[in-house]
Amino acid sequence: MKVFVDSGRCQGHGLCNMSAPETFDLDDDGYARVPASEVPDDGGLRTRVRAAVDGCPERALSIEG
Repeated sequence: MKVFVDSGRCQGHGLCNMSAPETFDLDDDGYARVPASEVPDDGGLRTRVRAAVDGCPERALSIEG
């Protein structure tokens, strides 16, 4: 599974980083970024990443696969 951040939509709430800090980093301005878009096949991590995507208030996150 791959996860993506639409930088044009991200408003820097940081909820994704709180849900899955292993996947989502925050840049110097507090906006989300994904250093490695591929999420390892770890059920617990994938569950948290899906929760982060679903919980993004700006709908700036998406999953493929």
